[in-house]
Amino acid sequence: MKIIVVADTNKDYHKYKAVVEKNLDADMFIHLGNGEHEFADVKAEHPELDFHYVGGDCDYGKHKMLEVIEAQGYKILCVHGHEHNVQGSLDPIVNEAKQRGCKVALYGHTHMYRTEVIDGVYVMNPGAIDSPRGKNKPSYGVINIDKNGKLLMSLVAIQ
Repeated sequence: MKIIVVADTNKDYHKYKAVVEKNLDADMFIHLGNGEHEFADVKAEHPELDFHYVGGDCDYGKHKMLEVIEAQGYKILCVHGHEHNVQGSLDPIVNEAKQRGCKVALYGHTHMYRTEVIDGVYVMNPGAIDSPRGKNKPSYGVINIDKNGKLLMSLVAIQ
């Protein structure tokens, strides 16, 4: 199973569309907020694909702020991160994931990519397609779960 994870597209429709169309073989697409308009447009262009969206601090529509998704035996916590103070510590998001029985926690908000395992929880920030911070390049995340249930997280820089 292949899952594409993006965050903080911030009205960059063309880059978001390019990521989706480069990964049409993916089983699922998760957007972690701050991109409601381009998300809606790309989703409308590809109704055959499995899309999920959680709201961010710059979104104005009514969106779920947290979603738990199940994928090939894994429960995945999806949040934007601003409500979990991810700029200060990842403890709140890891604790939220554990309380909900999730082995994976995904967040955005900081515009800085990161993958790691914290207290048994796979944690990923895919970075930002638009306006990455620090020395980061525009990026998105990929989660692969093989037929034996092994999970691998990776980040893809966008040129």
